[in-house]
Amino acid sequence: VHYTLELNDAYVGLRFDSVFSGIAAQNLKYHIDDVKKVVENLDGRLVVKYYPTKSATVNTIKAHLDRVQMMGYKPDMIVVDYADLLRGAGRTQDLRHELGNIYEDLRGMAGEYQIPVWTASQANRSSLEDDIIGAEKIAESYSKIMTADFVLSLSRKIEDKIAGTGRWHVIKNRFGPEIYDEGSLQGRNAQKQMDGGEEAGRKYLQNKFKELEGNV
Repeated sequence: VHYTLELNDAYVGLRFDSVFSGIAAQNLKYHIDDVKKVVENLDGRLVVKYYPTKSATVNTIKAHLDRVQMMGYKPDMIVVDYADLLRGAGRTQDLRHELGNIYEDLRGMAGEYQIPVWTASQANRSSLEDDIIGAEKIAESYSKIMTADFVLSLSRKIEDKIAGTGRWHVIKNRFGPEIYDEGSLQGRNAQKQMDGGEEAGRKYLQNKFKELEGNV
């Protein structure tokens, strides 16, 4: 189930049609029969539900999920597009605390229904030219990072948009590798990887410095 709080359900549906068919969104109207064939052969079911910005709470989503499951359909995944546009439950007037409560409520909903919930959030303006977006660049409230089980950032500069590239960075993974004792075999292997990363970082900085010298 995809809950959209920014774009209406018809527009979101077109985006899905474009992704599934590989046809650019602006050309879908010229390939209606082709899109239908692709969609009809897909496994599973997609429900797109639209709520105007700041009109829905987490309880609104839960009520809709209950109706969906009463109809015999249990989703495998819930997408909230996006959580910052949900309305808080009125427990606080502070935006940061409200966002923190919203993310906690979403995480609680995921546990209650045993369905993974994915959402997106914006980075702040200072991240526009960053190669890698870290946790400190998340806009409005750091509690989003603290609450989430898995956080992934995507950085795309103008050059990336032209080339169709970008940089993914796993900010947090609650289900990731364990912390090893430095004397254990796993700990020694992890230390080698860290040392290799530091060396790669030094080489990267050296190359950047040489580039700057060449431009002076």
